[in-house]
Amino acid sequence: MAKKTKKSKEDRLKENLLKTIREFLSSKKARPLSFEELIQKLKILPEHAPLINELLQSLLNEGEVSFSSGRYSYESSIGNEDLLKGTIKMHPRGFGFVIPEDRSAFPEDIFIPRHFTMNAVDGDKVEVLVSSLPQHDKGPEGKVLNILERSRRHLAGIIREFGENEEPIVYVPMLGANQRVILKQEGQKLLTVGDRIVIEVLEWGTKQSVTIARLLHKIGHISDPKCDIPAAIEEYDLKNSFSPLVLKEAEKFGKRIKPSDLKGRRDLRNEVTFTIDPDTAKDFDDALTLTKDKKGHYFLGVHIADVSHYVRAGSYLDEEAKNRANSTYFPGVCVPMLPKELSENLCSLKANVARLTASVFMEFDPAGELVSYSIDRSVIKSVKRLTYREAFAILQGKKKSPLKENLELMVELCRLLKRKRIDRGSVDLALPDLVVLVDPQGNPTGIDTVEYDITHQLVEEFMLKANEMVATHLDNLGKNLAFRVHDEPASENIQDFVKLTRSFGFEMPDKPTSYAIQKLFNEAVKSPYGQYLATSYIRRMKMAYYSPENIGHYGLGLTHYCHFTSPIRRYADLIVHRILFGDEDNLEYLEEATLHCSEQERVSAKAEMSVILLKKLRLIQKEFIKDPYQEYNAVVTSIKPFGITIEVLPHLLDGFIHISEIGNDFFDYDEQKMQLRGKRSKVTYNMGDTVTAVLKSIDLIMQESRWEILPKEGEKNLAALKPKKSRKDFKNVKKSKRNRKKR
Repeated sequence: MAKKTKKSKEDRLKENLLKTIREFLSSKKARPLSFEELIQKLKILPEHAPLINELLQSLLNEGEVSFSSGRYSYESSIGNEDLLKGTIKMHPRGFGFVIPEDRSAFPEDIFIPRHFTMNAVDGDKVEVLVSSLPQHDKGPEGKVLNILERSRRHLAGIIREFGENEEPIVYVPMLGANQRVILKQEGQKLLTVGDRIVIEVLEWGTKQSVTIARLLHKIGHISDPKCDIPAAIEEYDLKNSFSPLVLKEAEKFGKRIKPSDLKGRRDLRNEVTFTIDPDTAKDFDDALTLTKDKKGHYFLGVHIADVSHYVRAGSYLDEEAKNRANSTYFPGVCVPMLPKELSENLCSLKANVARLTASVFMEFDPAGELVSYSIDRSVIKSVKRLTYREAFAILQGKKKSPLKENLELMVELCRLLKRKRIDRGSVDLALPDLVVLVDPQGNPTGIDTVEYDITHQLVEEFMLKANEMVATHLDNLGKNLAFRVHDEPASENIQDFVKLTRSFGFEMPDKPTSYAIQKLFNEAVKSPYGQYLATSYIRRMKMAYYSPENIGHYGLGLTHYCHFTSPIRRYADLIVHRILFGDEDNLEYLEEATLHCSEQERVSAKAEMSVILLKKLRLIQKEFIKDPYQEYNAVVTSIKPFGITIEVLPHLLDGFIHISEIGNDFFDYDEQKMQLRGKRSKVTYNMGDTVTAVLKSIDLIMQESRWEILPKEGEKNLAALKPKKSRKDFKNVKKSKRNRKKR
């Protein structure tokens, strides 16, 4: 039987102080205040000052309070200029964006700060009050006034604790950590802390009141990694099974192409065609051919699975694919857009079997300039399924293959195309990808670093070129299509990134060109914080999305771009295939379909990242159980007046350390330098510093980890001031444990 928990004095104190801070800073007469002024104005006892610091950090993380020029202030109040209706899309950090119903009146999405979401969940139809104040880098800002229609009543959650009356208190990620959810007991089976469940909301609460729900079913327990993916599927409302009607439609095509399917197709079955994909891939969308003539001209063929031949508009398969919009890839598991009869068999460009394709043929001169192109339906027979590792080994001479000359020729053309892409302003991050490895039971077994080597680069360059050519071709024909667009970033975001890179010790001009940014990443890729800077750069960019309106693609430096090369796993590509081969290009339909594809892409990305984070935490928990004092290399990625954020290598896990838990000294914050400096030791912490971290605890329910930084050399002499375990202390503990085992 679970023990009931009561609020401690500290919890009640926190609630009272938090309420006091909110009311004071949000009052009309409030002005920005320093920490010392805030303590004085609120008449806070000295012993409660660290708690105030902690609460301010929480409010900053939630976006409820801002910190500038050493002063705290409540986030901007919302004016009363415009009302609109739209659909809210929530971010895992609690804020959201509302997509307006009427794009003519509000062409941009409306940013909703965390404290103005009114407990909305992803997909809710809401009424929003738009601010009349000047816009910031996130665009126009608003406040949810009413939730007009809930997108769902079924939510996934985890039993967090039990209340005073033994009622289960549930953490529901979709509602955020601060929303209290109570499970109504109706003769339910026994539940325990950590149970992963699906609930139905009976009464929607607010930020100030509880949400009441009832149990629908139990998924499993947080200790069982097999539940991670089923829980994510429930949480993000993904579909993991196909209806009998969809399956029947997929099965009727059989397992082989029919002679009638070849009519009007260009026969490429005698060409040397092959695929290059990740180790675990089963849905092979694309295959390549490349030759070179005596004049030095390259003839590239990019052959893409002809999914539109099978998935016809209006069919059961089509409706299901449109609803899913894309495949979702979890560690070791794929939730496909199409049934495996198509995605892993008849549409997949497997070796040594004939497959229907849509091909883009391109001729390039010796300098890599496009000479001519054509697009046709075709049939191919791949001679080999290569993995990226195999292809790279062949190029290095570590593995023999008759395809070596073909691969070397592809490297030649790849470098020409890549140089042209960089010359037009595209930035190539070229960073390795970290893949979490899992066993059949879902247990994480390690992390595989997949280098962005030349084989990845050549496939990417050829796919980019094919996508560009299809978009240009359809636009020249006057066709409407699903463009893949990417808007220019806000200048404030670029300036913010410049400031960040300088704090890491890199030189960067005030107004960096794409060449300056490319130079930065060429240097940063060799450093321990290259991955963090790349992530930070991407976060400061606007999100790419699908749209029938072409605004170009800033990130690639292209005026025309679409997605054409992955129709097995992306519905937007399937739309382009249909228009390419004669289907209608209805603008109203495209507006609806591209919006849905963009939304579902974000949902899948959030689902994937949530599972990857949990697998990383499970992996590091295993290491902690094996050695509680294991030391990890980490990089300081953010400095705030209340503490520092680190990125733990090689897991790329973020950890926050409060200022009161850093080293053996008391630290002052220098806003100009974004630096913490010890009052007595003079030891400093700067962004980009490498530190040694030790794991303190992991909370799988909240998906959080707590870390401690081992003191720097200058702080060790101050151990008497703030006793902490030093590196030596940890080693002594290890030695003591070994001695006990010997005894």
